[in-house]
Amino acid sequence: MGVTRLDGAVRETLARPALAVGWVGVAVAALPTLAGVELSTTARYAPLVASVVLFGLPHGAIDYVALPRAVTGRVTGRWLAVVGLLYLVLGGAYAAAWFAWPVASALAFVALTWLHWGQGDVYPLAVLLNADYLDSRARRVATGVVRGGLPMLVPLLGHPETYRDVVWAFAAPFGGNVGDLWLFAPDARLALGAGFAVVTVATLAANRLTTAESPPTAWRIDAAETVGLWAFFLVVPPVFAVGVYFCLWHAVRHVARAVAVDDGSRRALASGDLRGPLGRFAREAAPLTVAALALLGGLWVAVPNPPTTLEGATGLYLAFVAVLTLPHVAVVTWMDRGAGLL
Repeated sequence: MGVTRLDGAVRETLARPALAVGWVGVAVAALPTLAGVELSTTARYAPLVASVVLFGLPHGAIDYVALPRAVTGRVTGRWLAVVGLLYLVLGGAYAAAWFAWPVASALAFVALTWLHWGQGDVYPLAVLLNADYLDSRARRVATGVVRGGLPMLVPLLGHPETYRDVVWAFAAPFGGNVGDLWLFAPDARLALGAGFAVVTVATLAANRLTTAESPPTAWRIDAAETVGLWAFFLVVPPVFAVGVYFCLWHAVRHVARAVAVDDGSRRALASGDLRGPLGRFAREAAPLTVAALALLGGLWVAVPNPPTTLEGATGLYLAFVAVLTLPHVAVVTWMDRGAGLL
């Protein structure tokens, strides 16, 4: 089965703003670092705090309608039960794991996010940009590995101490202590960085050699994004960089995907209307976003070491996001299968 493509008019309305929000967000976020300005703690954590309502948390709160629309085109009670069961079983099991094995769960979150943010970038390349070289499953997998590694691995190379502090903040509320993991050793980082650089170059080169597009516009955008994100995550403070990426890059691109699987929204997009579909997304995401915030409050009470600082509170929030990410990845993987991306 080939990759499912969007109608040209729908893609025209959706692609440019969905991609441009991330480009502009990353470019603006890099300016303080390029100007030599050191961000305060509050400023560094501001994008992650904003992600509670600005696309970050809400982008997964529409799974209950996005999955059935992507698979069958209809939202039914049975589908609501299926999505609810996914969240209950997978999210509940991962939540229990955080209490039992906090450090392992924190590292698993990094790996899970690597996978998810990689798959989240393959969709816009393959569908919004019509990248013909991604008709191959092997090249989609390689591209996903590269794209997910940019926000998850590259910050470790440029900011190992900050990276360690963030992983510690994930595990600390549950009683975990990261300690001196091999991951943070200079030799390990050198090996990981060199290996990932080789994979990045090899993937871009293989994709360029196999594209039939002339001129290869999609590949050029892919390459520019990849190189730009390498530089962005290598230089910009990790918490700030990841927060901006989460809100304005990953989440916005997933919102575009969720909007495009709804028949009514597609008709509006085909006529050039973007505001209506975004309004519908906001209304449908609101109830479960509010419910998620209530659950976050419950987690705050339940952990053995409730955080008392902004860094600690953000770490606990991200651990909660991890619990939601596992079932969300299952939903997106199901959608990928239906779209011919697996």
